[in-house]
Amino acid sequence: MKRFLTLTSILIMMIPALTIKPLAAQEKPDLPVALVAADPADRNNNFYDNIDLYSIPLASIIVDGEVEKPGTVDLTQLQLRTVIAKEALLNADGSNRFIGAYRYDGYSLFDILQNFVLNKKNKEAFRPIIDLYVIIENDKGEKVVLSWGEIYYPAHLHQILIATRVGRIVPSKTKDLWPLPKENKLVVVNDLLSERNISHPVRITVKSYSRDFPVSKEMSPLVSPSFTIETNGVRGSAISKLPEAYQTETLHTIFYGKGRGIHSTQPFSGVYVQDILAKYVKVNASALQTELVTMVGKDGYRAIYSLSEIMNRNDQSHILLVPCDPTTDGGTFRIFPSCDFFSDRAVKALSEIIISK
Repeated sequence: MKRFLTLTSILIMMIPALTIKPLAAQEKPDLPVALVAADPADRNNNFYDNIDLYSIPLASIIVDGEVEKPGTVDLTQLQLRTVIAKEALLNADGSNRFIGAYRYDGYSLFDILQNFVLNKKNKEAFRPIIDLYVIIENDKGEKVVLSWGEIYYPAHLHQILIATRVGRIVPSKTKDLWPLPKENKLVVVNDLLSERNISHPVRITVKSYSRDFPVSKEMSPLVSPSFTIETNGVRGSAISKLPEAYQTETLHTIFYGKGRGIHSTQPFSGVYVQDILAKYVKVNASALQTELVTMVGKDGYRAIYSLSEIMNRNDQSHILLVPCDPTTDGGTFRIFPSCDFFSDRAVKALSEIIISK
């Protein structure tokens, strides 16, 4: 009598490493149950897949705000993404504390939001989407903000996700077992300090910047002799020249726009915006979680950044303030976001930097 193998048995034979593992002896009973066990015989060159993976179940997530059809995200239609992250938090005295290195599997905000059609409140006055941001809220009422640009414009996509699986990245010599999160969480990989990595997010609200600016698309020449910095509703003195104390950086790029394609291949030289803003903001957990920075050009063109993506990067892909010839189009200062694939958030003829919640 012939015996026939089922499809399930064939698959099990093909992938023996993907087996369910009971709770490891070194784990505490209140930690997540292991989902996939590491294969001790696995000797490939991937340092991030030969680890125990633990399930941190995901709750339903609602998307609302300035979208045509608010509703619950259908996670069954989304691809599971993988990121690796080193996490640290702020202490009360301003120092940092390392809390662990992890592999996370989950659903990226890029994928979660991509099928929600935008319905910008201010689309008649300002059609570009670079003044959008999202508020992510968890079941405890904690909130963090991310700019639309850091979700959809970065050179490296899918680096912000809501995790549903976690595994430690264990040092081969010390064998340190970092504490495992007990709940699903938002993971923002490019943050140096992980203050935006809140647990159990349940709502994502899409918003456009509330303040209006007159738009003059045909302004010529497009020049702003200076810019001001406003924080907490207080506007500082006009800045027309940068102090020599700031260190000049030169960043090489392929400057490419979403609409017009290639602009140039020339480098940009200037100072990091985080250095300019350092005396205007206090970098604490609350500020990194909730504050926005709006760059406004003389012609009303504007782009939103989160404070965290300016002041709290771990990838050295900084936002640059570039001094320009004040007699040429786009002078006297412009913004260059080296972290972005597209050039659309590169505001020319900068006239205002507004820090707000």
